[in-house]
Amino acid sequence: MSHENETRPQVTIPQLRAWVAEGRKLVMTTAYDSVTSQLSDAAGVDIILVGDSVGNVCLGFENTLPVTMAMMNHHLDAVARTKPRALLMGDLPFLSYHLSIEDAIRNAGDFIRRGAAAVKLEGGAKRLPVVRALVDAEIPVMGHLGLTPQSFHAMGGFKVQGRAGEQAVQILEDALRLQDAGCFSVLLEGVPAELARKVTESLEVPTIGIGAGPHCSGQVLVTHDVLGLTQGKTPKFVRRYVDGFGLMTEALIRFSEDVRNGAFPSTAESYTLPEAAAQALQHWQSSKSDPE
Repeated sequence: MSHENETRPQVTIPQLRAWVAEGRKLVMTTAYDSVTSQLSDAAGVDIILVGDSVGNVCLGFENTLPVTMAMMNHHLDAVARTKPRALLMGDLPFLSYHLSIEDAIRNAGDFIRRGAAAVKLEGGAKRLPVVRALVDAEIPVMGHLGLTPQSFHAMGGFKVQGRAGEQAVQILEDALRLQDAGCFSVLLEGVPAELARKVTESLEVPTIGIGAGPHCSGQVLVTHDVLGLTQGKTPKFVRRYVDGFGLMTEALIRFSEDVRNGAFPSTAESYTLPEAAAQALQHWQSSKSDPE
C-alpha cells in the first residue's frame, strides 16, 4: 500500500490543474462511507466522489433516480468525517438541480457546508444557467457528459453515447460550453475513445473518463468495482483488481465454522474476571444456596 497520503497536502483544484499540466494522470474513485473513504485516501487517489451511484452500489436500487439529497447528505457526512486529503466532491442527485437555480444553489451549498470542496452535475447546454449560478456562488462544479445515468430513460437505456456524428459534435460543443460556464473539469462517461480524446484536446480544463478510453486527463471507477465487491455482469470498462466478494465471503465462512465448532472465541480473545469480582460472585451464589 502506498504511504504517499501520510505526507500529501490537501488536494485542491489548482493542484489538479498543475498535475495535468505536468502530464500526470488524475485518479478518482467513489466513496460512500468512512471505510471506502479511508481506503481511497490511503491509496493516494486525487479525487473522492460521493456518487449518487450509492443507490446502485449500497442501497439496492436498480438505478440512481431514487437517490435523494437526504441520502446523499447522509453518505457525504460519513465520508467527510474522515477528513480525506483527496479533493472531496458531492454528486448532485436527480431533481436536486432541475427545478430551480435556487434549489441548485441551496443543495450544492449544503454539500459544501458538510465538507465537500466541489459538486458534480449531469447534462450539457440545458444546465449552463445552473452551472453559472453555482460558480457565481463560489461553488466549484464538475460537468458530466455522454452517458448520464440520471437521463437513462431519455437515452433508451445505458448505451454508449456519441457514436452518431451529430451526437458526437453535440458532446464536444457541450463540453466547451461547460468550460466557458466555469466548470473546473468535465467527466466523460460511455463515449468512444476518439471522441473523448478530441474533447480532452479541445478543453483547457481536465477531463475524467469512465468508459471513455485512455486519452482523458484522468480516470474514475466505482471503488466497489475496483475491489471486486459487486456481483453480476459489469460494464465493459470495469476492471476488477481483486475478488473482494470472494475473499470476504471466505472469511465469513471461516468465522461461521469457528463459531459452530467452538474454535471462536479462544481464551486469548476473551476477558478474564478479576479475583475480587470472582469472590463476590461466589459469595452471592453461596448466600442464595443457604437455607432461609
